[in-house]
Amino acid sequence: MASVSEAVVVPGAEVWNVDCSMPRMGGRTTWTGVIVSLALVASTRDAFAQQEVGHKTLGTLGLRAGSQPEPGVYMTDRVLHYSATTLRDRNGEAIPVGLDAKVLASAVGIGATVELPLRSTFVNVGLGIPMARSTVNTKQPEASIDRFGLGDIYAQPLGLGWRSKQIDVVVSYAVYLPTGSFEPEGSASISRGYVTHQFAAGSTLYFDAARSWHLSALASFDENLRKPRIDLRRGSTIQVQGGFGTSPLRIFDIGLAAYGIWQVEDDDGSALPPQLRGARDRAYGVGPEFAVVIPPIRCKFTLRYEHDFAVQARPEGQIFVVGLSTTLWRPPRAQ
Repeated sequence: MASVSEAVVVPGAEVWNVDCSMPRMGGRTTWTGVIVSLALVASTRDAFAQQEVGHKTLGTLGLRAGSQPEPGVYMTDRVLHYSATTLRDRNGEAIPVGLDAKVLASAVGIGATVELPLRSTFVNVGLGIPMARSTVNTKQPEASIDRFGLGDIYAQPLGLGWRSKQIDVVVSYAVYLPTGSFEPEGSASISRGYVTHQFAAGSTLYFDAARSWHLSALASFDENLRKPRIDLRRGSTIQVQGGFGTSPLRIFDIGLAAYGIWQVEDDDGSALPPQLRGARDRAYGVGPEFAVVIPPIRCKFTLRYEHDFAVQARPEGQIFVVGLSTTLWRPPRAQ
């Protein structure tokens, strides 16, 4: 059986156990009045729409995954903690390697949305830069890692969105650029060391005119390029992230978030160990999400927790995400 040398996750990269050829890889009235006032002040039509800083990591999008943001410039900081103690094989059986994987990561990003003269059509761009600390321990000390550094940079040069009274639609292209190289003899880099092209499409359906009940999803296709200096390529994947929820008082967002990932192409390359040939990732996850808009400081605060199930060929873990999005600028509303 191969070692667990690449069972790590960083913002902009999924958990993936692939490079196992080397052993080491590194008063009530008062509060009611406050809440109602906030609801009246809030720009609530799409105040919850999520700003992108990269979403290859499962669980980084949720209830508003397919929503179109309002025009403006936004800054986002997303902190996540991931942990896993079980590694699953291609049949979903636990592999007794004594896995203890933990990741603490933060991704800071900036995004902008412009509304085109064509009514209800929007252009979205974004940039995300992640930092992470990743540790993986197993029964084999030589297979353990401890890494800290800059993760792969997320850039979305083009995204388009359309919005009507009860539905949003978004499409986008993004690329993940490595900040470090993969070294066959081992590396302390957090970066995956290869380029990923990501094509995404999604939508949010609102069940009432007030847009207070909503179902949202964003599907992404990730095409991974070959690693430089080593004949190894991660197979393409399809993932879906989203959720179902409600927005009481139009300043809160509460619901159930979920995700799924399916590897649709085998890993390949001469450096891929025989034991891993034909093994394809699959995982699902679900958990609660809560968000609140704070109009006086033009911020949105998000909490999300999700746990994996029905996992194959990857670690089974859980993720906790804290996000803060700030509106830096928003164009004046037309009178």
